[in-house]
Amino acid sequence: MSESSSLAGPRTGRRGVVLAVILGCQLMMTLDASIVTTALPHIQHELGFTDSALSWIQNSYVLVFGGLLLLGARAGDLFGRRRVFSAGVVVFTLASLLAGLAPTAELLIAARALQGLASAFAIPATLALLVQSFPAPEERSRAIAVYSAVIGAGASVGIIVGGVFTQFWSWRWGLLINVPIGVLVVALAPRVLPLAERQRGRIDVPGALTITLGMSALVYGLVEAAESGWSSWRTTVPLAAAVLLLVAFVLVERRQAQPIIPLRLFASVQRSGAYLGRILIVGAMFSMFYFLSQYLQNVLGLSPLQTGFAYIPITAMFFAMVYVVRILGARMSKPALLVASLVTATVGMAWLSRLDSTTPYFPQIVLPLLVLGVGQGIAIILLTEFGMADVGGSDAGAASGLVNTAHQIGGSIGLALLTVVFAAAVGHQPDPDAVVQAQGYSAVFQVSTLFYVGAVVVSIVLLVAERRRRQARPQSDALSAG
Repeated sequence: MSESSSLAGPRTGRRGVVLAVILGCQLMMTLDASIVTTALPHIQHELGFTDSALSWIQNSYVLVFGGLLLLGARAGDLFGRRRVFSAGVVVFTLASLLAGLAPTAELLIAARALQGLASAFAIPATLALLVQSFPAPEERSRAIAVYSAVIGAGASVGIIVGGVFTQFWSWRWGLLINVPIGVLVVALAPRVLPLAERQRGRIDVPGALTITLGMSALVYGLVEAAESGWSSWRTTVPLAAAVLLLVAFVLVERRQAQPIIPLRLFASVQRSGAYLGRILIVGAMFSMFYFLSQYLQNVLGLSPLQTGFAYIPITAMFFAMVYVVRILGARMSKPALLVASLVTATVGMAWLSRLDSTTPYFPQIVLPLLVLGVGQGIAIILLTEFGMADVGGSDAGAASGLVNTAHQIGGSIGLALLTVVFAAAVGHQPDPDAVVQAQGYSAVFQVSTLFYVGAVVVSIVLLVAERRRRQARPQSDALSAG
């Protein structure tokens, strides 16, 4: 395949394979963030983790992933997205093998951090490659819808798969399953993915350092807030450093000829609103998965397998919304559809917040999950599309990095804030009973509802901006004609 032909995207007959390769990578790395959730007690017992060290199975992945995402996006632009994608998948596959075979707690944490590094470089390339592979607007919208459904459902799929492996075999298989998938993706990538033209330039070293250290400090501070509280110096010092470094990043980028993140990406109200809205809804949804899993096991007494199966309804809704968006998006304004979807998700989360220690799974939990699945499923698809709206080929990697960074930071912020809410609601008791725990989970979901309310406000701003843009277009066309 010549490079010139590959730049135009793959032939129609091969686009299904292209999408499968991209989605295989995305699903593998998305579900890996949650696949160990139901297995944490088993991992703690087998490898001798302390209670405080156990959280670093998740935090080591999140910290490295969130800190390096934007650098990974820029690397794809400079060195070729397919090359960076393939290299990231190779490292992720090896790290998964290491994690699955880890004999000690320290080696498992190190392997999880290596998985986070690989994800930070591979995941921004996935969305950029998808945009490049599907240049036609209608095809691109459909591909982004499926891609978004995979992202949205990844956490719940991870919990389901992790529950099955933990119940019947071992938690290690939840990590080792990545190895054959990774080998297949690496084998197919050079054959089917387009070879993008490499941009001339070099890495913006001051920008890369400030954004990487700033994002790492932000994620670390949020992780520590959940463990040590907001007043601890272990929380305040990293968060203060994050603010200073991120301000420095903006100042540096304004002067750079080839910035790691072009600030022009934030000039669009649609894109900026999409990033903010994504932070809010992912913060609410990621935390819901985390805390509801504990409620189902600690209060209702479900097994890891039963807990995993409890998420099948919401997972099904995520994938079903791919077709719903295609139908409704052709009949109504997409900003208006976004508002409606977020209102629906708000209702679902508010409904879920009414649970107590005697609430049965059916129907009082499964019905709110179905409503949440409809609202969140539509919203995540539209926010992904809006986050990549009107982005040129040279900025596709950076915009993809911002979409994924918003997703990751949303999960970190949401989990940190709501862990503090839970601790306050249960009175910081070391071993609260089922009634008190249920009160804590209810409080968490009430605050999560406020996250969705904030996202509704953002979506209304996007709707108003879109209507003003449409009203201004005829006037602009008339002036041009005159």
